[in-house]
Amino acid sequence: MQVSKILFPTDFSDASRHALEYAVYLQKMFNAELEIAHVIFDETYLITMYVPQGTLQGFMGELESGVMQHMDKFTSESEILKDVKYTTKILKGTPHAEITKWAEESGVDLIVIGTHGRTGIQHVLFGSTAEKVIGKAHCPVLTVKPS
Repeated sequence: MQVSKILFPTDFSDASRHALEYAVYLQKMFNAELEIAHVIFDETYLITMYVPQGTLQGFMGELESGVMQHMDKFTSESEILKDVKYTTKILKGTPHAEITKWAEESGVDLIVIGTHGRTGIQHVLFGSTAEKVIGKAHCPVLTVKPS
């Protein structure tokens, strides 16, 4: 099995931080590229009917800036990344769709994604991005449960 590129989608949660350990381990094992990505859930198509365009552009700019700050904090505070070469990517859209689309377009060989371990009504209400990624991905997906 050849793994030259690993995609690690993150929502900056503790579950995601735990899954990062697996992504880094596999990155080192295969000497692969590691890309850390976050998807901004984009509902602008709904909002544009109610919010003036200028206000919306300002909000989206602030949102993107805030997400980049979260990404910087997430990566800089992750001790496990200290000696790891990685890149970061911010995507916009529906998380599972953007993750699988980006993975295919950029030639990812493996996706490592954390799960929140929700069950019952929480799972029904919030769904599972990881489950949807598994169903749509063109490559293997490793899911990591919270510790």
